[in-house]
Order: sequence, then structure tokens, then C-alpha cells
Amino acid sequence: MFIRKIGIDLGTTYTLVHLPKKGIVINEPSVVAISVTDRKILAVGDEAKEMIGRTPDTIVACRPLKDGVIADYKTTEAMLRYFINKAVGGVKLFRPEVMVAVPAGITSTERRAVIDATIAAGAKAAYIIKEPIAAAIGANIPIGSASGHMIIDIGGGTTEIAVISLGGIVASASVRIGGNRFDASISEYVRRKYNLAIGERTSEDIKIEIGSAVYSEGPSVLDIRGRDMITGLPKTVTISANDVTEALQKDLQGIVDAVKEVLHKTPPELSADIIDKGIIMSGGSSLLRNIDQLISRAVGVPVYIADDALLCVAKGTGIALDNLDLYKRSILATR
Repeated sequence: MFIRKIGIDLGTTYTLVHLPKKGIVINEPSVVAISVTDRKILAVGDEAKEMIGRTPDTIVACRPLKDGVIADYKTTEAMLRYFINKAVGGVKLFRPEVMVAVPAGITSTERRAVIDATIAAGAKAAYIIKEPIAAAIGANIPIGSASGHMIIDIGGGTTEIAVISLGGIVASASVRIGGNRFDASISEYVRRKYNLAIGERTSEDIKIEIGSAVYSEGPSVLDIRGRDMITGLPKTVTISANDVTEALQKDLQGIVDAVKEVLHKTPPELSADIIDKGIIMSGGSSLLRNIDQLISRAVGVPVYIADDALLCVAKGTGIALDNLDLYKRSILATR
């Protein structure tokens, strides 16, 4: 079977690829390993992530996307080419149509860079869909109805908040706070409180294992290893879930403030719909424990985590591409 359509959730942390009738076929880190001497691509995805923080001077493992947008054009193009080729299984008879999900707050220049990189990577046509719309479609929200739906999509680089009605975004905010920022805040906190330097992967493990958005009474702790900032020697310390909550306070407050700002901009009729239906959360970082409780308490509206929250944007991108005519109003620049 020839693959003619591909939906891509081009994330800061992970890239997911959706194929019609097959679902999510690729879910790999948005990481590329490059040789410093000749700028040759050595590895992409899972293989490249294994190299982060462990490479010799001649190899750099980097993330070509920062805060949801392209930071390194050539590397992003190479990464897209790798994922498209992997998805189509090396069959080059047809250049597929590709739809890419991008943050709602990106500029026209950043959007153009995504389209150009996708075409250069081997797409016949490139379509752009805003992440909140894709997330809403993937979460089975009927976005075409004359009713207000609010979605919060917390990814690796950005948090996208939008109120959607009649297939379009009525009010939105995009803040550059996400899973990567959470990891950096945890790393900074551990360095400050325990004089321990830890790597990116350790920070992520801490967040997944014991991270929580609200303070808890339970004795949830984790032993972590790193380098003592004073002696320079390896050291193990025990940190608690409440340490992680404290480390994330500023970032979580940034998300809560953005949610309040969007609700403030929402027309009264749609606000009434949101109170009835509640707010839906998607994206990998919405899986941080109790984040739904935190936001619900702050704004006084019920908050629900979508099924398959991690996959909503990719699924929605694939569904929108499959039903282009139906979602025409929701889809941006094409080429």
C-alpha cells in the first residue's frame, strides 16, 4: 500500500507520525546527532537521544526545535526526511501530502520555515494545522459545533490554550512553558538545594517518577545520582515529591495565569459552555500528577485529561488530513 498522506506532530521533545488507517506509527525523540567535523547526520530519534550528555567532542546531540519552532533549519529538514522516509517504508513512487501541527502562537516566518522544511524533506504538499485545533480533534471534541470548547495542550516546548467554536480559535494564548522547562527547573532546584549537578535525562526521570503539581502528604521520595558541585565527585541524594512541586511553582503559575487570560478574553456565551463542559487537557506534560486539580482550583472550572493525552495532537493531525474538506477552515497555509 502506497502512503499518500502523513500527519506529523512536530514537537520540541518528541515527534509523532500518524498514518491513515494505521494510527501512530512513529513516536521518537526530536533529537539529531551530528558530526562536528563534517556536519553529517549520524543518528535521529531514539538512537540520538541515547547520546545526549554522553558524546565525545566530535559529536553533538541536539534538539533542532526550541519552544515549538524551528531553531536549526537544516537539521530539522534532515529529521523530517528521516521520519517521512521511515513512515513510507522507503517507497519513493509517490511524494506524500504532509500535515504538520505547529504552536498557535508562531509567526508567519516560523510557519513558512516549517512548510519549506517539509517540502524539502520530500513532501508533495505541506499543510499546517494549529496544535490546539489538532489536539481538540484528537480528543474527540466536536470543534465544528456552535459551542465553546476549551483545550490546554502542554507539550515539551509550549503550552497552548485555546477556546474553539465553529472550527476556529476564538481566544488563545501560547506560553513557552512545557516539559523541557519543567526539567530545567527541577535541575536548577536540585543544584541550588543539594549542590548536585544532574543531567537532562535525570531531571525528566524525577518529573515522571515523583513529580506532582500540588503538595502531597505522602512520603514519595527518589534517590538520584549526580556530581557534587563542591567536591566534583559522584554523589547520591534523596529528594521528595514536594521538592519537585516547589521547583515547578513558577512554571505552573505561568500556565495558570495564561489560562485565566484566555478565559478573560472569552465571550460570555462561550464561557457558559466551558463551565458546563469543563476544560480538556492534552499533551505529554498534562500527565504531570494533579495538574488538572491545580488548574481546576485556580479557575473554578472542572478539568479533565483527554484519553491518550500524549497522542491527541498527532491523532488530530492525521484525522484532519484525512478529512481536508471538513476541516478547511481550521487549516492554515498550504503549498
